Amino acid sequence: MHSDDDAAQPYISGSLRIEDLLKDFVSRAGELLQSQERMAGLLEAVVAVAEDLSLDAVLERVVQSACRLLHARYGALGVIGENQALSTFVSVGIDGELEHRIGPLPTGHGVLGLLIRDPRPLRLHDLRQHPESYGFPEHHPSMRTFLGVPVRVRGVVFGNLYLTEKHGGGDFTVEDEELAVALAAAAGVAIENARLYDDARRRALWLEACMEVSGLMLGSDHYYSAGGLDPIADRALHESGSVLALIAAPSEDGSEYVVAGAAGKHSAQYQGKRLELDVKKLEGVLHGGDPVIFERTAEVLGPVSLTAKGPLLAVALSTQGAHHGLLLLMRDGGQGPYSRTDVEMGAVFGSHVALALELARVHRLREQLIVFTDRDRIARDLHDLVIQRLFAAGLSVQSLNRFTGDARALERIRAITGELDEVIRSLRDTIYFLRTSGGELEPLSSRIRQLAVSAAKSLPFSPGLTIRGPVDSLAGEIADNIVAVVSEGLSNAIRHSGAGSIEVSVTVGDGVALVAIADDGNGFGELKRRNGITNMEDRAQLMGGTCTISSGEGTGTRLEWSVPIQPRH
Repeated sequence: MHSDDDAAQPYISGSLRIEDLLKDFVSRAGELLQSQERMAGLLEAVVAVAEDLSLDAVLERVVQSACRLLHARYGALGVIGENQALSTFVSVGIDGELEHRIGPLPTGHGVLGLLIRDPRPLRLHDLRQHPESYGFPEHHPSMRTFLGVPVRVRGVVFGNLYLTEKHGGGDFTVEDEELAVALAAAAGVAIENARLYDDARRRALWLEACMEVSGLMLGSDHYYSAGGLDPIADRALHESGSVLALIAAPSEDGSEYVVAGAAGKHSAQYQGKRLELDVKKLEGVLHGGDPVIFERTAEVLGPVSLTAKGPLLAVALSTQGAHHGLLLLMRDGGQGPYSRTDVEMGAVFGSHVALALELARVHRLREQLIVFTDRDRIARDLHDLVIQRLFAAGLSVQSLNRFTGDARALERIRAITGELDEVIRSLRDTIYFLRTSGGELEPLSSRIRQLAVSAAKSLPFSPGLTIRGPVDSLAGEIADNIVAVVSEGLSNAIRHSGAGSIEVSVTVGDGVALVAIADDGNGFGELKRRNGITNMEDRAQLMGGTCTISSGEGTGTRLEWSVPIQPRH
């Protein structure tokens, strides 16, 4: 017979197996629930990453989502730039004040650099114990557990995702690594979309700038003649993210380049100045070639390099064989290089500006031709009609001599015929002037620049030249007087001052045209009247203006000549 214990044995054994099965089931159910939670978290993170199209916002969302998904206290994403260094570093978990106290962001040394050189997932129990660890700067929070994975965009490593200090003090697990890799893959797609969106947006802004400057230059003759290309330089500065933009126009003989437009950092000091260009390095773009990027502004420019110490982008302002100069865009050292979009769209912008300049030039030539044609017609009419009729009238008056013997009447007839002869001579002079005075339609600013270039040939330096306001809107007598005053003032400074620098400025504004010429030469105590000074004073007086000369021995000389440009009543 079997005892009761023998009968209960199979029951107990069966109960244990069921209990084990239940425990295994519960364990697997827990793992399944945990896996489901992780997948839900990963899906939520992927959706969050894809919500924005701005690249900066996407990078920040990637780090935030990774910290939430993997329960990390600190996270960062380092973007790999040139020379395998970190060009951008987006971090989460460290507030702004602490970040300021820590100092400069990392550039890719230590363990961060290891991931750049060997882009594979890396998990560490203690970051500080790794052979590549550099340690932490002062005020940096303590970090031990570490997980890093590469972020790839179209198969190319874009950067690395770094996570440290897992909540609870435990290590990052294999499952954490797998989730981080999956999130990095999704982040790569989101980053690529953001880059494409950013590129399309920037191209659209560049095209908008092209249309705006073209319309601005072609829609208003007054704008083009009034002044300079500063608005064009300003728009290029804004779209390219530069700190300084210069438009360098070639001189008449093409031997040098003068700033015709400037915008940005300290731009006022370059307006109208001659640029010291390294022509050899810029030879290709000077002949209308593709844009050229230089790592440092100092490679091609002299004094300008003190203003902008970063990269320089040189763009030709050329179209259909017509060369109108260069667009020079400069950044500071910490701004990073110009992107491919900036280079490509900068070239498109340059061609639009060049085309607008060429069309404006053709438009001015057409207007000149119309004026010249009209002058020829007037001259013919004066010669063929007016002068002949006056001559006939003079003969008719002279024929009256035979009808009178009165001395007073004869004297009166002679006076009338003499007056008619004088009128005929004046008309002939006018006709000659109409047929030979084509050069006066050259813009006033060009005539002034030619004087500065000519003066530089007899000096060991180039005179500084500043032109402000609608100078080219002036013509006729006032323009001729300004040219004469600039010429005489420069001549006096060159011959008598012994100066080391001469500054010339021509300003039009508030109804006044002002010419100022200053030198740092010997100066004088008492003004000695010369014909040139007297002529300048007479010119100002005849036009209702003033001419003042201030000087002192050893302090240089300053000439100010101003006249009103509004009609006098």
